[in-house]
Amino acid sequence: MYRRIMHNPELLKGTLQTIILKLLEDHGRMYGYEITQKVKELSAGKLVLTEGALYPTLHKLEAEGLLVTERESFGKRVRKYYKLTETGRSSVLTKVNEFEAFIRTMFHVLQIQPQL
Repeated sequence: MYRRIMHNPELLKGTLQTIILKLLEDHGRMYGYEITQKVKELSAGKLVLTEGALYPTLHKLEAEGLLVTERESFGKRVRKYYKLTETGRSSVLTKVNEFEAFIRTMFHVLQIQPQL
């Protein structure tokens, strides 16, 4: 029987900003549910973002000037889209590089050979 292994949510916390920034760089503006579904899709269901983790992170990135929001009406519903600011765009590469360096360090510390 196939069992899908989900990753520990605690491990996700430290990477959530980087994930969001990179997704917005790759896909332009996105709304919250769309972000959760894209992460789930890209991780083959191994990463599941909860609203309780996603929205505080989005609000923090917005407060730091890395994101802006746009509201769009669909009938009686209003959808809030997030997109990168110029500052946000310029910080994506830095965040991704920091994360990559961290992963390399963890492989070294844990004495794990990277799988190619």
